[in-house]
Amino acid sequence: MNALKDAAFKVRSNAYAPYSGFQVGAAIKSEEDKIFVGVNVENAAYPEGTCAESGAIAAMIAAGHTRIKEAYVVADCPSPVPPCGGCRQKIAEFADQDVIVTLATVDGKEAKYSVAELLPGVFTPTHMDYVS
Repeated sequence: MNALKDAAFKVRSNAYAPYSGFQVGAAIKSEEDKIFVGVNVENAAYPEGTCAESGAIAAMIAAGHTRIKEAYVVADCPSPVPPCGGCRQKIAEFADQDVIVTLATVDGKEAKYSVAELLPGVFTPTHMDYVS
């Protein structure tokens, strides 16, 4: 396994999912080749939890890195699960459109998508250029 995949698989077991039982692990590699991880964290005030992808991005930003080079997300499902819409937008905020996001299952199925494929018609800062 590669380091990004290993990190996502390893961190997944730390997910806090007492309500759904649906544990997700995410690992992102910054342009500086540093790996940051995140897990989903549920909350009794559902749906006020956080996604694994958001956690990994927050860790990257907290460490002073700003660009995603690659991402890997793993969950226990029959087929790879794509990030939610909010996480797709967050990934697109910090990654170029050609960055690859690998989605995986715990039994080894993988699907690879570019950020552009995951979120066509992405909302970008240029959409706010009219704001003065």
